[in-house]
Amino acid sequence: MEDFKHMTFPKNFLWGGATAANQIEGAYDVDGRGLSVMDITTAGSLHQRRQVTYRMPDGTTGKADSLPQGAEGAILPDEYYPNHVGIDFYHHYKEDIALFAQMGFKTFRMSISWSRIFPHGDEQEPNQAGLAFYHDVFNELHKYNIEPLVTISHYELPLYLEEHYDGWNNRKLIDFYAHFAQTVFEAYKDQVKYWLTFNEINTTIMFLDMKQGGATDADYQAAYQQLHYQYVASAKAVQIGHAINPDFQIGCMICGIVSYPLTPDPKDILQNRYNWEQNIFYSGDVQCFGEYPTYAKRLWDAHHVHLDITDEDLAELKKGTVDLYTFSYYMSSTVTTHTTDEKVGGNFSMGAKNPYLHYSEWQWADDPMGLQYYLEIIYDRYHLPIMVVENGLGAKDTVKADGTIHDPYRINYLKEHIQAMDQAIKDGVNLIGYTSWGCIDLVSAGTGQMSKRYGFIYVDRDDQGNGTLKRTPKDSFYWYQKVIQSNGADL
Repeated sequence: MEDFKHMTFPKNFLWGGATAANQIEGAYDVDGRGLSVMDITTAGSLHQRRQVTYRMPDGTTGKADSLPQGAEGAILPDEYYPNHVGIDFYHHYKEDIALFAQMGFKTFRMSISWSRIFPHGDEQEPNQAGLAFYHDVFNELHKYNIEPLVTISHYELPLYLEEHYDGWNNRKLIDFYAHFAQTVFEAYKDQVKYWLTFNEINTTIMFLDMKQGGATDADYQAAYQQLHYQYVASAKAVQIGHAINPDFQIGCMICGIVSYPLTPDPKDILQNRYNWEQNIFYSGDVQCFGEYPTYAKRLWDAHHVHLDITDEDLAELKKGTVDLYTFSYYMSSTVTTHTTDEKVGGNFSMGAKNPYLHYSEWQWADDPMGLQYYLEIIYDRYHLPIMVVENGLGAKDTVKADGTIHDPYRINYLKEHIQAMDQAIKDGVNLIGYTSWGCIDLVSAGTGQMSKRYGFIYVDRDDQGNGTLKRTPKDSFYWYQKVIQSNGADL
């Protein structure tokens, strides 16, 4: 891999970066915005889970992994909520977008906060101040010829919908989501072309494997039912979007954790295939093919799942298939039926350690070839244009006495993954874009930390919420500028 002067990235390749509203915007109680589930979520760390805080009808308060029955989400005075401020993109967006433009971004992936547009999530009329904010952001992006790539729902349900409707366990959310999607499609039909319906939709099932104490059949019943309602909501949104603007390109977004069999034991091989079907293909097949796959029955039967699915739902799924396949890729994992002592135990990572790979401080396997493998398998399956919309290395950065930030580890990680994408393109994959995750430092979704940094731009804020919020380009900023300028030829 010495000579990369003959890179094959297409001429209009969409280089850029990715963020999420709840992790960067802040201004959680400004200009009519309602609370989202992330606003009652505490900080955590590598070994301490984030939790939600609540108040019971009798006034007692507490925190747990999810809202207890009958509880209302509450912001408690002694807790720290990192998403309340994020990196205050709400008041810094012009400065931040100017920095993205300096790097040469062709696209910027962001999300719209549902509760900024509909404070409760179930209103008929939108909050005009919320709509105006995103108009301003999109105008600023277009000033620099940066194409917005917008996620409609990125881990940020309005809290009211969780409290009063039991969230996605309730079929009513399909219509609330469809109304939200229609509102933003109409508002931004001339400003946004690329849309994603749900961020990492498959994690609803995938994370059950990581549940402490193991998941019950009731957990699987709830997860598969929530997913079904989200698939229908996504399919409705695709149809609404295409009716409003036929040029819209609307995609699914999958959490792409590659898995390999740990041993050549046929049991491991089959177990790995089943793992891909449950965690990766199930969501992709429904959203790209518009129907449930043959193996769905096996997945449901394994946990005695009986879904509320109507004929009308199935018709919607068929009519609302996506135009694009997009996914996140950070790491790979292994699958085995054998017991092993070498285990991974980090943030959103688990299973047996792969002896051929190195692991980050957060126990994520560094596996660029896994990205090439995933791209080739997925393109062969769906034949849809693909974007890698999240990829990056979370690491601790040190600011030197002269204010510089040297992050060769990040450059190396991204370089190897860009080389893997190049190889996949050479092998025939129609890859049209790449947005590295957390292009500017942001609050980690998994741990709530600022110290787990992904960005090309350093933001002066720590895990306790101290700091000036000053923005400083890292070495990787100037490296990525060069990558984009050369369309991937100069790494």
